[in-house]
Amino acid sequence: MTRAVSSPKPKIEATDYRQVLGHYPTGVCVITARQDDGTQAGMAVSSFTSVSLDPPLVAFFPDKNSSSWPKIEKAGRFCVNILAADQEWICRRFASKAEDKFEGVPHHVSAHHVPVLDGVIATIECEIQSVIEAGDHYIVLGHVLALNADRARPPLLFFQSGYGQFQTGSIG
Repeated sequence: MTRAVSSPKPKIEATDYRQVLGHYPTGVCVITARQDDGTQAGMAVSSFTSVSLDPPLVAFFPDKNSSSWPKIEKAGRFCVNILAADQEWICRRFASKAEDKFEGVPHHVSAHHVPVLDGVIATIECEIQSVIEAGDHYIVLGHVLALNADRARPPLLFFQSGYGQFQTGSIG
């Protein structure tokens, strides 16, 4: 294994970082969880990725200052709800500081005891495998327990600080 030689790191301004990385479009998800006492928690994320096929692992990256993340971590299991293009309102609801983010959002509790949002284009139910500190965020690895997808609708995308959608069939 080759290792890079450590050298002085240049100072990267946060505004430059956000502006440049904003050129990379991402999908939009809502991470949901339910604690043993029935308390539900959720947060909107655009930092989600597939990690491994064997074993099936995914990851998301909550901010260390998130008030929702400790509740999700305490639950031990979570659901990644991938939003459709017409569900920006759900993203905004779960990105808010609302007392009950689930109010007015149709959902049900799955066999794995996690809240699953109704009408999303895909769900991935997971058990937390590990949490790693990474700067001002955590890397949360989840072992996939169940998944489901509805391919009939386009996803909600986040790009350059705004929301949009992918045009189905635009790739030849």
